[in-house]
Parts: sequence; structure tokens; C-alpha cells
Amino acid sequence: MTDISAASPSVTEMLRGYSIEVNPGESKIVDAAPDRLDKGTEVFLTWIPGTDPMTIVPAAAKLRRGGLFPTPHIGARHVESAAQLSDLAARFVDAGVDRVLIIAGDRDKPAGPYDSSLAVMQSGLLQKAGIVRTAVGGFPEGNPNISDPVLAQALTAKVDFARSAGLQLSIVTQFCFEADPIVEWVRRIRSQGIDVPVRVGLAGPAGLIALTRYAIRCGVGNSVKVLTEKPAFAKLLIDKGPEPIIREVATGIGPGSGPGLPLGVAGLHFFVFGGFNKTVDWINATRSN
Repeated sequence: MTDISAASPSVTEMLRGYSIEVNPGESKIVDAAPDRLDKGTEVFLTWIPGTDPMTIVPAAAKLRRGGLFPTPHIGARHVESAAQLSDLAARFVDAGVDRVLIIAGDRDKPAGPYDSSLAVMQSGLLQKAGIVRTAVGGFPEGNPNISDPVLAQALTAKVDFARSAGLQLSIVTQFCFEADPIVEWVRRIRSQGIDVPVRVGLAGPAGLIALTRYAIRCGVGNSVKVLTEKPAFAKLLIDKGPEPIIREVATGIGPGSGPGLPLGVAGLHFFVFGGFNKTVDWINATRSN
């Protein structure tokens, strides 16, 4: 019998080609990112509700000039009009952006005509501007506001539309503090014929209070239980960052058959709840071990 764990990717291999999330309003972090990150790293730029999305544009331009790939968030329910979306897409392209992450946006009532990621994709305005690389969200632990069947149908619809429209689609998952839901979810969508690349979302190293606060805010219920009901494991996450989860995910996805990661995993994506520099320091230290 083959020893799957022995053939699974190492933590160093899992950390190759990672992506990371940055608040475009943190100018010092945006300025430092080109020197701190590997060239070609995808840097996701958050759209903070209540802020002008146009403020993302200069941050994206600076990151692109620094050899990185800025990936702005577009919150569908925060977009006020088709004209705003068209203008935003054009400005992104002028700044060197060729990819975006579209999320529904945490808002009960849409501010404009788009109530979902799929609606933004179907508008054709991103493609018209020249943006054909699109990421959407994945939810290994579900979404507290959307039933699992509806989530599954929505993901299938986005994949089908992307194929018909010639979009290069990928998925970025919500962060988890357990490996099993991640691996089971990836295997499930693969069994359903969804073969687009998946980035596995993880929280960068942070304190227990910060991790718990963001887990509750993001509706990651099972992960909250891990932090509150398994204090030894929670302490391990704090002391070693997400390394224990990465090891378990690597074992779960099994051996690879080529240069990439198994199961179509494109890499890891880091939410920097403990801070950008703390996460990058941890990544660099872990890769050098």
C-alpha cells in the first residue's frame, strides 16, 4: 500500500505561489509589498464597505509597477450602477489589473443592479474592459446566510458561465481552522466536474482573540468551535501559525503527479488578521526551515 502522507506536498511546496490579502488604504503596506513579496505574487485588494472603490486604483497601480499582480475585490452588492462598474473596470485595466475577485458582498439589500457574483460576471462589463481572469469565493464550511444547495448551484452556474464566456475562473476559499472541511469540499466539487483552480484560504498567524473575532464575523462556525473547544490546538495555531493545518491539508490532498499541487489546488491564500508583516515574516521563516 502506498504511504500517501510520505508522497504529499511539503509545507514549503504548499507555500510556493501563495497569494495574500491587503487593505489598499494601508499605504505603508502597499509601499512595502513589492520588496516583501515574491515577484508575481497575487495581492488581493479588499473593498471595505462604505469606502470609495476608486481608492483601490492607485494601490493596484503601485503593486503592478512593483512586479506583483493586484487582484481587486468587487463586492457585487456594493456596486451602485452599471456605469460605476464599467468605470471601475476601465480604471483597473489602466492601472495594470488583469484579474479580480468577485464576491457577493455582506449587504442585505444591493446598492445597485447586482445581487451576486454571477450577475456581475453576466454583465459582460469586466470582459469588455479586458478583465478575463476572475476569482470567486468558495465555502468549505458553508455560509450562514445561504443554504448549502443554493451555494452549490451558484458555484456550478458561475463555472458554467465562465466556460461559455471564455473567462479564466478560479476559486478562493473562506478560511478554516480545520483541514477536513477543506479537503472534503475540494474533493466534492471535483467529483461534480468543477475543475477550476482552487486557492485554499487560511488565516495568517494571529492571537486567539483576533482569530475568534474574524471567525465569528465571517460566519466560520465550525472553526470557532475549534478555537473554543480545543484549546491545545488553538495554542498550536497561535504558536506555529497555520502550519498544522497546512500539513493536514497536504496529507489530505495526497500525492501529486506533476509540478503543481494535487487536486487542482493552485496554492494558499492568506487572510492577514494578525497583520501583513507578521504573516509575511512567518511565511519566509517557514519556507527557510
